[in-house]
Order: sequence, then C-alpha cells, then structure tokens
Amino acid sequence: MAADSKTNTSDAFESYAAVGDSFTEGVGDPGPDGAFIGWADRLAVLLSDQRAEHDFRYANLAVRGRLLDQIVEEQVPRVLELGPELVSFCAGGNDILRPGSDPDDVASRYEAAVAKLASSVGTVLVCTGFDTRDVPVLRHLRGKIATYTAHVRAIADRYDCPVLDLWSLRSVQDRRAWSDDRLHLSPDGHTRIALRAAQVLGLEVCADPDQPWPPLAQRPAAAVRRDNIHWAREHLVPWIGRRLRGESSGDHVEPKRPDLLPL
Repeated sequence: MAADSKTNTSDAFESYAAVGDSFTEGVGDPGPDGAFIGWADRLAVLLSDQRAEHDFRYANLAVRGRLLDQIVEEQVPRVLELGPELVSFCAGGNDILRPGSDPDDVASRYEAAVAKLASSVGTVLVCTGFDTRDVPVLRHLRGKIATYTAHVRAIADRYDCPVLDLWSLRSVQDRRAWSDDRLHLSPDGHTRIALRAAQVLGLEVCADPDQPWPPLAQRPAAAVRRDNIHWAREHLVPWIGRRLRGESSGDHVEPKRPDLLPL
C-alpha cells in the first residue's frame, strides 16, 4: 500500500494546481460571491499560510461533471503549462458511476495521466473513492468504487504519490458531511477533506478531520422515508435524466481559477 504522506515539508510548495470534477471544484460549498469554495481552495489557504505573504500561487481547473478523459484532455495539458510544484488529481468518479463502466479500464487511463503528471510535477496528490456503504442507490456501486480505490492505491505506490484516502475517513460517512443532493460534500465535509489533505502533505492542522460529530436524536422511520422520497424527486431523478440525455451539470462551465495566482 502507498504511504499516505511523503517526507516533503509543507514550505516546499510554492504553487498548487487542483484538477478534477465537482468534488475538486467545490460543489456543495457555496461562497459569498456565488462561486464554490471547496476542499481544494481551503487546502490552498492552509498551504499559503506556511509561506510569506503573496509567496504562494494557486489554480483550480476543476469543472463539475467532467469525465476522466475530459479532465485529461482539458485540464492536464494546462497543468503542464503552468508547472506547479503540487497537483491534486482526483478523477474517474463520474466514470465509475456510469452504468456498465469498468473500474479496471478507468484505472488504466487514470494511471497514464498520473505517469504524465508525475514526470513533470514535483508532487501529485491522488484521491481514493468514498465508501458508499450507507448512501442510498450508490451503495450498490460500492464494489466498483472499492476496486477503483485499490487501483488508485497501487498507482500511488508505483509513482510515489501521497494519497488522500477518502474511503477510510469515517467522518465523511456521516450525513452531515454531505449537501442536500447527497452527491456532493457540505461545507463541513469539504473542510474535513481539506484538513485531511493538509495532514497528508505534512502540515499540522488545528482540528482532527476525523473528529466524531455530535450525537443526533433518533428520527422516526416515517420522517426518514419522506426525506428519501424528497431527495429522489428533487436530486436523483434529475441527475439520472441528465445522464440519459447525455447532458452534464458542467456544460458551459469554465474553470473558476485557470491561472496560478497569488492568494
């Protein structure tokens, strides 16, 4: 298994570029200006805090709904142009969710992109999948996600990449870590991911990302069923419909931070 962290000290990173889909764009974590924040932006702030003012640059190229091949075609070449010292590469999740997808095939294409990045970038942070054991509908894909996660771990081992292990982060298995659509993290969920990523990169953080949530009162089964029906009508059915029509929530969306700029 790949080590979750490398020996790099945090002050070695003068620049960081985030690559991926809605997870990395920050969907579910809205900011005051209408743009999403997300774990990658929050990680960038933590990395910036390790350096002198204006001595850290950050780009976020992620776009919601992107499949792995789209990320490789659209975002990876831009990263190679920018030449950051650190790249987070979280991709393939949307492919795995598609009916009939093969996690072995997705992982093979993912590895080709990691190899390209690792040959040009100082550090490539990779992400495993989430454990969907308790997620309605997505729990049926748990085996595929676990297979893909095992591949990502092995790829990280081969290319000496630090691993942001989302599967083992128990705190994000709590419903409160997720937004109303149950497909994207809540602000608290994104914060916990950012703290864990910082730990993986060798930073000391102010809070434990796996700290247990406060206890919740037991809810009646009827209320849970009503919530599930509302979720299916408002979020699941439209999500399935977009896929049947070949549409994406990221159509006509541009990266929110396409250049390496000081924070």
